[in-house]
Amino acid sequence: MTVRTRFAPSPTGFLHIGGARTALFSWAYAKKHGGEFILRIEDTDVARSTPEAVQAILDGMHWLGLDYDQGPFYQMQRMDRYKAVLQTMLAAGSAYYCYSSKEELDALREQQMAQKLKPRYDGKWRPEAGKVLPNPPSGIAPAIRFKNPQDGVVAWDDMVKGRIEIANSELDDLIIARADGTPTYNFCVVVDDSDMGITQVIRGDDHVNNTPRQINMLQALAAIDGAIQVPQYAHLSMILGSDGQKLSKRHGAVSVMQYHEDGYLPEALINYLARLGWSHGDEEVFSKQQFASWFDLDHITPSAAQFNTEKLNWLNAHYIKQADIKSLLNDLVQRLAQRGVMAPDEEKLCASMALYQERVNTLNELADSLVYFFEPPSMDAVALEKHLTPEIKPVLAALASTLNGCDWQAETIHQAIDSAVTTNGLKFPKLAMPLRVILTGIAQSPSIDQVMALLGKDEVLARLNAALH
Repeated sequence: MTVRTRFAPSPTGFLHIGGARTALFSWAYAKKHGGEFILRIEDTDVARSTPEAVQAILDGMHWLGLDYDQGPFYQMQRMDRYKAVLQTMLAAGSAYYCYSSKEELDALREQQMAQKLKPRYDGKWRPEAGKVLPNPPSGIAPAIRFKNPQDGVVAWDDMVKGRIEIANSELDDLIIARADGTPTYNFCVVVDDSDMGITQVIRGDDHVNNTPRQINMLQALAAIDGAIQVPQYAHLSMILGSDGQKLSKRHGAVSVMQYHEDGYLPEALINYLARLGWSHGDEEVFSKQQFASWFDLDHITPSAAQFNTEKLNWLNAHYIKQADIKSLLNDLVQRLAQRGVMAPDEEKLCASMALYQERVNTLNELADSLVYFFEPPSMDAVALEKHLTPEIKPVLAALASTLNGCDWQAETIHQAIDSAVTTNGLKFPKLAMPLRVILTGIAQSPSIDQVMALLGKDEVLARLNAALH
């Protein structure tokens, strides 16, 4: 049997970290086993689903490189299929019409809660042998309920959590189509997983409570069509923030595309997500392809994983250091444009990127660091007052005169600075620090002679003269 996994997000929000990890694990399992990975958009929540959220999901999948073999399939385009299956189940007796009004169900719920009972449907319209059902009331459109087994247990060997068993007596008869005819989430999932031949359902453990209902429905469909198979289930534990609390926006539970905007590389985020609850020995840094070749569900921890931004930054810095400068060029051009630097010289940009490539955690930090090569910097007033003292100004003026006649190479620039330091009995930082503040706007930079060589003679002298006069 060909392995077929799926990622089935609801487009009521952006693709977030938890969803991206689920997609990654589902993708990797299919790749590892030579199978197929399917994207399904579960958009039946019409009130909350938006085209923007759909596009954000597709953009996030594309950016992460999680290519799908089939899809995207949209549930709203499959309504005729759902309605046909509903009629099949009604005819087979595994589903029935329920005429209980919302007011009746609300009153039943309040009564049960007052008696400290678990709220559940009382089976008023459930057909049973020898049971006489009430006459359907006029003016009430019926919902359709699944006739859940009342005896025994529903059990599965979860590929992450192990054996799970739920007594059928704990489950009531779930509404599978509302009174307006629209099918409900759990029913649509069952039909889709069946029709698409899904063999492994890998998803978050917030779905554990849905699984016994879905298995029972699949088994009811299998009784009608013997070709239907129940997939294996793997429920991934949630991701917590570094403080052990449920992941929220302050921890990084934002759109995956926000990580792109914040300057993270997709390779780094994929690598980081792969290690959230899964391991391969002591391996920390690996490609998406390596991950797919190693991945299995046996090494997923059933306990919650913790999101750690520092670890993500470390990985991102590693991938930036290892990257070919030219592979980052187009991205940096766009980020610089957002900072007001338009059409920078490509050769100068590559050279300046090389100076900072090993000093930054994100592409945003890299872009921020490069602006001064193309635009005069805004001065750090505190640093300027601290380092550009009355005593150092004459030294800088003399250095500017020397530099004006200098062959413009990093080595000769360094010699000129060394000579000025020696002649005036200074320590190197005494001169290098004010140079940095004047030329870059801040007191920290790569080697100042390399910075000056790249800035160019005319620009260096212009910035020095502007600061000294």
